[in-house]
Parts: sequence; C-alpha cells; structure tokens
Amino acid sequence: MILLTQLTQDQLVAQLMNGVTLMLLGMGTVLLFLVVLIFVTKGMSHFVTKYEAKKPQVAPATATRDNSNNNAATPNTSADTEIAAAIAAAVAKSRE
Repeated sequence: MILLTQLTQDQLVAQLMNGVTLMLLGMGTVLLFLVVLIFVTKGMSHFVTKYEAKKPQVAPATATRDNSNNNAATPNTSADTEIAAAIAAAVAKSRE
C-alpha cells in the first residue's frame, strides 16, 4: 500500500487531477442522462396526450338503483366488508 507521503509532488498532483477529471466526467454523465430523461418524458407526455385526444370518448356506465327500496344494502357491501377485513389482517400481520 502506498501512502500519500511516499508519492512525489508531481505524482500527487497527477492523482488529484485524475480524480477531479473522473468526478467531473461522472457528474456530467449523470446530468446529461437526467436532461435527456426530462425531454423524453415530456415528449412521451405530449405524444400520449395527442393520442388520447384522438380516441373516442366512452361514456361511463351509470348504475341504476331501484328507488322502491332506499334502505336496502348495496350489492358491494359484502365485498367492501371482505376488503376491509383483508386490509385489517394485513396491517395486523405487518405489525407482528
């Protein structure tokens, strides 16, 4: 193992310059990648926005309710109960 005190001043300056060069190249590469990523993301966003605007809009289906019995439970009450039970079980298991 070579200690810094064993290097000559010229070697030490060369090592430091190589380190700074490598650091700047790495930081420049990351900056360039992030800039390219930003432009690609914006371009894809514009492309998807134009593509989605050309698609025909489908009207959402509206649920029809039987107004004769307003106090009746909705059909997804049991599904909601099962989902709530599954969430509670998952939270209880994660806290163990």
